[in-house]
Amino acid sequence: MATARLDMDRIIDDRRTRIIVCCGSGGVGKTTAAAAIGLRAAERGRQACVLTVDPARRLAQSMGLTSLDNTPRRVDGVDTSGGGSLYAMMLDMKRTFDEIVESHADPDRAAQILANPFYQSLSSSFAGTQEYMAMEKLGQLRHAEEWDLIVVDTPPSRSALDFLDAPQRLSRFLDGRLIRLLTVPAKAGVSYMRVLNAGFAMATSVLTKILGAQVLKDAQTFVTAFDTMFGGFRERAEWTYQLLQAPGTAFLVIAAPEPDALREASYFVERLDTERMPLAGLILNRVHASAAGRLSAARSLAAAETLDMQDGPNGSDAGPRNTITAAALRNHAERMNLSKRERRLAEHFTSAHPAIPVAEVVAQPEDIHDLDGLRTIGMILGRQAP
Repeated sequence: MATARLDMDRIIDDRRTRIIVCCGSGGVGKTTAAAAIGLRAAERGRQACVLTVDPARRLAQSMGLTSLDNTPRRVDGVDTSGGGSLYAMMLDMKRTFDEIVESHADPDRAAQILANPFYQSLSSSFAGTQEYMAMEKLGQLRHAEEWDLIVVDTPPSRSALDFLDAPQRLSRFLDGRLIRLLTVPAKAGVSYMRVLNAGFAMATSVLTKILGAQVLKDAQTFVTAFDTMFGGFRERAEWTYQLLQAPGTAFLVIAAPEPDALREASYFVERLDTERMPLAGLILNRVHASAAGRLSAARSLAAAETLDMQDGPNGSDAGPRNTITAAALRNHAERMNLSKRERRLAEHFTSAHPAIPVAEVVAQPEDIHDLDGLRTIGMILGRQAP
């Protein structure tokens, strides 16, 4: 049975599609695919915004921007004759966290939280913060209603799906024993504290040895100041999670025709199915097409070996010509074998996931570094329709 073709233009042109999430392992061209989809959508009349959380910052370069920050910036050079526009931004994890504090706490409490050393460490490097802030920023962009299509470029490797766990992980963190313990001094009365004092003193003694007295004090101060905001974090994370499951969202798995990348792609597909996320299809990037001509790889190599054994007669230039021809034949054979290996790998994936539509993007002669290159990728994706 033939594999279904991914109709990218149908997804882009469907005004009910409001979010496209590109996920995949590192180094497969995921950022480029997200940017190309955003550009094509804009030039087909959508008000598009590309959000990247990829730390490599390649998106800025390919869109001709000197830098991206936590605010969507308009991309120049886009054909807006169809009424569309393109904006791009890069997630600043700490700045997003700061914005949440500033918008959901009174000025005095916000200043207290922002200056707290424990908060500064949490907002900059705490495990899972990036994924949760990606959820927050996506929710903010969607809630703003300024763009009718948001394209999300997720982090590389399996962490690309960690943002799906963000609401549950956040709830576990907020409900965890450490948080409850740190809030006891603020919530308990003096008489109640005397009852708890023995157990609390023992626990804090252990924490002090592990964290140090000042770190523990900073953590207690932070949790006390931040306590009233915990509920809002849960609500927004759960709202965004439901948004990702809604029909207006389309997940795209990006992969290259390589064993590791396709194994990761299978993992993404299975995980998305488990989470009941709407998977639109697979984009198989950097595919090498079969070399033109009917000469097989084996016959090409045999012909090259024959030429290598021939000497030019009486000083003629047949020898150099033979060397050039033999090199061309070997290159032809290499391309044929590479294409065959890639096709085998792709067929292994499609046989395991026959219902998933696939779009193929042929390998480009050079890296994508401008809007014309992104436009070419978008055109290739748009030609995939059956």
